[in-house]
Amino acid sequence: MAFFLFLCLVVAVKVYKKVSPNGKLTVYIGKRDFAQRGDACDPVEGVVMVDSDYLKGRKVYGQVITTFRYGREEDEMMGLHFYRQLFLAHDQIVPERNQVTQVSDLQQRLLRKLGTSAYSFCFSLPANAPMSVTLQPGPSDRGKPLGVEYELRVYVADDDQQKPHRRSTVSMAIRKVQYAPLTMSERQPTTVVCKGFTLSPGKVELEVVLDKEIYFHDDKINAHVSVSNYSKKNVRNIKVLVLQNTEVTLGARSLLEGGGFG
Repeated sequence: MAFFLFLCLVVAVKVYKKVSPNGKLTVYIGKRDFAQRGDACDPVEGVVMVDSDYLKGRKVYGQVITTFRYGREEDEMMGLHFYRQLFLAHDQIVPERNQVTQVSDLQQRLLRKLGTSAYSFCFSLPANAPMSVTLQPGPSDRGKPLGVEYELRVYVADDDQQKPHRRSTVSMAIRKVQYAPLTMSERQPTTVVCKGFTLSPGKVELEVVLDKEIYFHDDKINAHVSVSNYSKKNVRNIKVLVLQNTEVTLGARSLLEGGGFG
């Protein structure tokens, strides 16, 4: 008697799903972080499933929107808003106006599973689009945080000029991220500062050398501190801290800066 053993390898694929408030529109995407790789960015691709009886001649549109918030939401008054929105991508998904030439493996699997009511979409982000960054709000801050946010919006409308209705709209937060290069530089960052004294001759020289330029999460920061005292003053203590500084450019003359201690 012969026994045959069949081993099946099951690969779990993570899919993000969101349904419109009226339940007629569903959006599936494989990831929410899209990386900038050199001059190109990962495409925002997924599958949308729509109730054909609900359309009744209407169309399904998709958008990728980035929001620059440079002021606190609680300070907005008299129709003045402290944010700007840019529509980086906009296209008609149903009926398909631009045929998607290359469909990913995940899209193919979703299309086979969901049937004829599913349609694929793909949006390309420009290489010069800003990265997603959020300034950590303070304890007393309320409302949306300052920074750059991205949103994927899919909605049903009669034409591309019609304003989306909330009940037939799916909005999903996404991010544009940038990873460190694979090839690391061997250069060691070095900084030298000098402090002189008005009524005393000489100066104190402080030099700090790091072991590398780029640090990842959970990496130890090894700093070599050297003090050269050419004055008659006494150096009583030395403090070493990590300051994280973020600059968010919102326009030609607008700049946000945020810092934090680590």
